[in-house]
Amino acid sequence: MKETIIALLEGALDNLRQQGVVPAEIAPTIKVDPTRDKAHGDYATNLALMLAKPAGKKPRELAETLVAALPESDAVQKVEIAGPGFVNFFAATDAAAQVVRQVLEAGDAFGRNLAGQGQKVQVEFVSANPTGPLHVGHGRGAAIGDCICRLLEATGHDVTREFYYNDAGAQIANLARSVQARVQGIDPGDAGWPEDGYRGGYIIDVANGYLAGETVHADDRHVTGAGDPDDLEAIRDFAVAYLRREQDLDLKAFGVEFDVYFLESSLYEQGKVEAAVERLIEKGHTYEQDGALWLRTTEFGDDKDRVMRKSDGQYTYFLPDVAYHLDKWQRGFTTVINEQGADHHSTVTRVRAGLQALEAGIPTGWPDYVLHQMVMVTRSGVEVKLSKRAGSYVTVRDLIDEVGRDATRFFLAARRADSQLTFDIDLARSQSNDNPVYYVQYAHARVCSMLRKADAEGLAFDHELAMDKLALLDSDQEKAVLNRLARYPEVVAHAAASHEPQQIAQYLLDLAADFHTCYNAVKVMVDDDALRNARLALGLATRQVLRNGLDLMGVGAPEEM
Repeated sequence: MKETIIALLEGALDNLRQQGVVPAEIAPTIKVDPTRDKAHGDYATNLALMLAKPAGKKPRELAETLVAALPESDAVQKVEIAGPGFVNFFAATDAAAQVVRQVLEAGDAFGRNLAGQGQKVQVEFVSANPTGPLHVGHGRGAAIGDCICRLLEATGHDVTREFYYNDAGAQIANLARSVQARVQGIDPGDAGWPEDGYRGGYIIDVANGYLAGETVHADDRHVTGAGDPDDLEAIRDFAVAYLRREQDLDLKAFGVEFDVYFLESSLYEQGKVEAAVERLIEKGHTYEQDGALWLRTTEFGDDKDRVMRKSDGQYTYFLPDVAYHLDKWQRGFTTVINEQGADHHSTVTRVRAGLQALEAGIPTGWPDYVLHQMVMVTRSGVEVKLSKRAGSYVTVRDLIDEVGRDATRFFLAARRADSQLTFDIDLARSQSNDNPVYYVQYAHARVCSMLRKADAEGLAFDHELAMDKLALLDSDQEKAVLNRLARYPEVVAHAAASHEPQQIAQYLLDLAADFHTCYNAVKVMVDDDALRNARLALGLATRQVLRNGLDLMGVGAPEEM
């Protein structure tokens, strides 16, 4: 319906150009939005206000001229002018109801498009250090990142999901020492315990597995515990593999899988970090000071220059990040989205600066970033901070065990990434309308129940009759559902383009609200066959769009609750 109205306005604008009412060179972007108050119609445009100045007319006067120039259409019941010059459109019931036919014909494909034209996109997300179970912050990144991937795939992109393992550096060395201490029977607080050792119960599990000679299968490698308490390198290899496997199990429990697992250590083994350093030196963007090698990142928008290689010969964190992103570019990913925690905010500018300094043809502002804020978990209004498994933080598995995968995913992705999130365990477990995921899933289950009731009463859905009588869906509540269904493809397209899955969550809540209101106000199981089947068709279309949207969130659509 929105596209129909835009086409009508384009026709009217052409007429006004030919009449000399508006300058021939005027080519505005025509904006049409759903109205908030249905008393003002179904859709509205501010086009007359936009064109008033170049046309030399008052907005309301131009609105009257614009309406008079509109081509005739059976899709529009009437057009009104409101306020200073807004034009409101009332959709003809039969035209608005045709969205039901479109949804049922398209099925799972409704809302999807091919705008991406198969463009390769890499989305890197989670990318946790393999030093412990995934915490709830990683879970938020997993939910948002996976939803972004689903949205991009729904809009015709060729998506690669990638997980970057920081399996080199000080934190991994600390992990190895922590496991070694446990292997040697040293507990936290004992003499010999590493100063910054990891204290979670999972370290004991790693140590026991190492001593028992357990074989760990972790993506690209199989590592068997050597059992030698003095072999720190063997302990390190086993611990990293063990925790990579544990994180993979966490992600599978969350319904998230990756196409590529990229190891930081491979950048060193393949000489890619050194190659990046040499290129930066060759391009003249480095200098030495106080025994360290610096990069002039201020030449590329940073607030100060950055150390690349410290005086002890160790590289700083941002240098392997630059080498890693150069590798992404060389793999042909012209579009890269990094979903990371807000603590990575300071790395965005320096990584982009480092990439520009390489002079490798990488565009300014590449890659894209989506940064999520912290998550606070509460129970009975009190913050939950500890996990038996992790020792010092709430894990993703803790939440899944508490409230289930669907609620965990929906809650973590249902708000803007840049807003802080309070995860209320009590709310997520509740079976009430206050629980957003329950509210949406219940709408889906309610339609299924409605159809089962019709079958039980010998009133099975008649598709042909329903399609012929869609014009009977003329109540205000039914129109609200129809208009909401019609908006779904636009919401998907916008959410994908802006990398904002919370738009899908909000849409699903709005659709569920419209449907619940309609269900309570309009009786479906009436004696009139035509009306009953038209209303059953509206329910079927609603169920389909709810299922499509929930799938983009990685959330199930139960038939019974």
